[in-house]
Amino acid sequence: MEESDQSTNQQTDHLQFKTNINCSGCVAKVTPALNRAEGIVQWTVDTTKKEKILTIQSHGISQQQIIHLVKEAGFQISALE
Repeated sequence: MEESDQSTNQQTDHLQFKTNINCSGCVAKVTPALNRAEGIVQWTVDTTKKEKILTIQSHGISQQQIIHLVKEAGFQISALE
């Protein structure tokens, strides 16, 4: 499991997405976009599971904005309900 933490004391939302981010090279490719995004507090992607779930702790960024960032980095993504 890969993760990044940009801690803050603000209340956060917990968002999950199914992706095709499936290896450390893929994680390295998407890391700059997720790390610089305003409103992403922490994120992880579980590359060991078939579904490749991206979990994001956010404050002030929408699901659509996250989807756009990940797609711009070249990956498939869809929100989990």
